[in-house]
Amino acid sequence: MLAPREHWGSRVGFILAAAGSAVGLGNIWKFPYLAGQHGGAAFLITYLALAFTIGISVMLCEFIIGRAARKDPIGAFAKLKGGLWPIVGFMGIAAAFVILSFYSVVGGWTLAYILKMMTGVLVNGTSQELGKVFSNFIENPVRPIIFHAAFMTLTIAVVIGGIGRGIERWCKILLPALFVIILILLGRSLTLPGAMKGIEYFLQPDFSKMNAAAFNAALSQAFFSLSIGMGAMITYGSYLDRTMNLPTSTIWTTSLDTSIAFLAGLVILPAVFAFGFDPNAGPGLTFITLPAVFANMPGGVVFAPLFFVLLAIAALTSAVSLLEVVVTYLVDEKGVSRRTAAWGSGAVMFLIGIPASLSLGVWKDYTIFGKGIFDFLDYLSSNLLLPLGGIFIALFVGWFFSEKALEEATAGGKHRFPVARIWMFICKFIAPLAIAWILISGL
Repeated sequence: MLAPREHWGSRVGFILAAAGSAVGLGNIWKFPYLAGQHGGAAFLITYLALAFTIGISVMLCEFIIGRAARKDPIGAFAKLKGGLWPIVGFMGIAAAFVILSFYSVVGGWTLAYILKMMTGVLVNGTSQELGKVFSNFIENPVRPIIFHAAFMTLTIAVVIGGIGRGIERWCKILLPALFVIILILLGRSLTLPGAMKGIEYFLQPDFSKMNAAAFNAALSQAFFSLSIGMGAMITYGSYLDRTMNLPTSTIWTTSLDTSIAFLAGLVILPAVFAFGFDPNAGPGLTFITLPAVFANMPGGVVFAPLFFVLLAIAALTSAVSLLEVVVTYLVDEKGVSRRTAAWGSGAVMFLIGIPASLSLGVWKDYTIFGKGIFDFLDYLSSNLLLPLGGIFIALFVGWFFSEKALEEATAGGKHRFPVARIWMFICKFIAPLAIAWILISGL
């Protein structure tokens, strides 16, 4: 006999786990500089509007599919509709697999930088000097892979514990810890001389910068920052019982995710402005500019390791949800034990991550369709698999599963859902068109 399927132990545990999946490195470094580039508060308002319409709608679709079927993404579509629909689940699992293989490499960087900060390696230096430190590190053929292995091992260890004793228990620790750290950093950042310039840059609306490019950036950030299209929310939804209020839980999850992005902006941009650094540094903001900021900050020797612990937590909670997608599939469909599934799939992802890491250094001349291995894996998942998955998930619920989806959303009428018609309209028309725009723009 099959063992009974696990459940989340509490609503809080589920929301923290789902929010942990959504909160990732993109919330911490990408959102602040995008907001600065595209009109500050004008971008923030647009991002929030899109997150709480299109993003939240597709997230609710995933929760509904997961709970209705109580299966992994492929098994869920096979059970609910069959035909070619399981391909959508396959795209989600493939996306999770591909993303974690290179995301773990970056997660390893965060672990390495915690040690660098704690040991004083980055205490002094200009942006140029720290840029060389970062380049030398990621181009090294051995050291990043060691930290990649450490990060993947942490991820596997959490997932092996299962839903209750593993993912839920650790997310109940890690997400509150993330909030505490970000609030400590916020207090330090906002009290720096010259911090007000960064606050104005982030929160003062400049609607002249809100053009098509800014709208597309806000839409993409709203979509990708919520972990949509990769099967994670379907997987987490499959462990829900019928007592959970799905619309309310989805609102809470989206609110926590967007709050972290907002707070990260208030931490990073005032600090960057206080010391006269470039807020448009993009990915380099995390591993080059911010270490330089901390090097100049009173108490930086304390706050720098805290910041990279924050990054590592954000990376780990997302990585756990990605590995759980693959593990749930292997357990549900192939009958593999959770421990074997976690170690086996994690090992394969680790191995794929090795050439991704090497492609930033000794293998940088090897390309796939003109892209390095790391960039190709990122492009394949972010520009193809995730948007396609999001489009078909919205279309599935809006056009092929609408009546049962509404019944599932309200748990057979037990929960109120006053915006049900608006949500269904978004699923049928607005979300597929908006995500198609992301797909076309990405291509």
